[in-house]
Amino acid sequence: MSEIDERRITKDKYRDHLSTVNEQGGRNWIYPKKPSGRYYKARNIFAFFLLIFFFSGPFIEINGHPLLMINILEREFVIFGVAFWPQDLHLLVFGMLAFILGVVLFTTIFGRLFCGWACPQTIFMEMVFRRVEYWIEGDASAQIRLNKKPWDGEKILKKGSKHAIFFGMAFLISNMFLAYVIGKDAWFELVTDPPSEHLGGLSAMIIFSGVFYGVFAFMREQVCHFVCPYGRMQSVMLDNNSINVMYDYKRGESRARVGDRKKVIAGKATLADLGLEPDTTFGDCIDCYQCVKVCPMGIDIRNGTQLECVHCTACIDACDHVMDKIDKPRGLIRYSSENAIRNKERKILTPRVMGYSAVLVVVVGVFIALMSMRSDLETTVLRQPGTLYQELTDNRFSNIYEVKVINKTFDEIIYTIQLEEPSGDLISLGSISTIGGQSVAEGRYMVQLNRDQLTGLQTPVRFAVFANGERIETVETAFIGPSN
Repeated sequence: MSEIDERRITKDKYRDHLSTVNEQGGRNWIYPKKPSGRYYKARNIFAFFLLIFFFSGPFIEINGHPLLMINILEREFVIFGVAFWPQDLHLLVFGMLAFILGVVLFTTIFGRLFCGWACPQTIFMEMVFRRVEYWIEGDASAQIRLNKKPWDGEKILKKGSKHAIFFGMAFLISNMFLAYVIGKDAWFELVTDPPSEHLGGLSAMIIFSGVFYGVFAFMREQVCHFVCPYGRMQSVMLDNNSINVMYDYKRGESRARVGDRKKVIAGKATLADLGLEPDTTFGDCIDCYQCVKVCPMGIDIRNGTQLECVHCTACIDACDHVMDKIDKPRGLIRYSSENAIRNKERKILTPRVMGYSAVLVVVVGVFIALMSMRSDLETTVLRQPGTLYQELTDNRFSNIYEVKVINKTFDEIIYTIQLEEPSGDLISLGSISTIGGQSVAEGRYMVQLNRDQLTGLQTPVRFAVFANGERIETVETAFIGPSN
């Protein structure tokens, strides 16, 4: 009996067991057979462009600025060439809400299509690391034989070279992620300087490389099972109209192997001998288990929709190959929905989908509106802490203000601030004339007003802010004066 047969999970108990865990609670190592077919070719092409984008992303610039940089440590964020500051947190919140709602809507309609086609875990595991493993150790059966044989020169060479290449690729991937965080210039300086000058950074890179190596060399599908939250949320986002990789049980049942079918037809066996009811008719599924053998998650798609399934389409290609050989139409396993298979009904615009779409449109609209109102400069005017008003001659009073200006652009800006209302004197105590790109400037100003301009203990004052001679915003604060 093969290893696949030994860990076979039947339809009546598959929801109570993980295919990667045996009865003793140990790990069932998955040896997926190398897939081939039209979907696998399409996934290879799509993955090729995604990998090109990933490895070239840190070096792509828009108007001389990074395409993407997420520097959490120094709070520098550049997304599609647009710089965001911590003061733009509300924009990032609405952007993240729009992204999450988009994922929910996409999953409700198309299931876990993202997992099988675009998830970094799947792309790196199936299209990079697994292909190296096939190249060095061979297909699934060869890998099983290699793991069972004693340690000799061949096994040491193959295992050693595979894991050395795995760690090298993990180190390269870690460096690319670092480039997305600190930017290409800082990354290039880091990798070209002597290691002794960046021992902390080098140690962190080795640790992260070890994490990536462990994920792709050992954890593998366990990441999708236990770490990724997306798979856990799938059950609350899918319904009977969601498009998933599905087995057409209407067409496929009842199952029987080709040899068993021939025995029944020849009268050498009965349906009862096969454990089938007397009125059973054979379906198109010949119980060949090719769909199970190619599955990187180790599941049997014929048992139904399962959380472990990442919609990688390997089972579709494997089943189509078998259907071609037995002169049956393709599509026994295909992209479909439960209602399409059970009731021959296809319905995408359900009330649930329309509700998610409406909320998504509102959130995206708010995000676009906030982005359109976003200013290139952000000025904060606050009274100097610990000070009250000062009484001057000629029945005049003064307050001192601290001004902090953030330039969110990448260009230097000529900065001017004027007192707009009420009319009074604005005296510089350390003015701001220019602000460099992506920088912060601070200054101090004194405001002097006449007593007849005061409206009480607090008098509203408004400042006008100009960038390169163009008025871009107004800032309001309060002027403290005598109560009578």
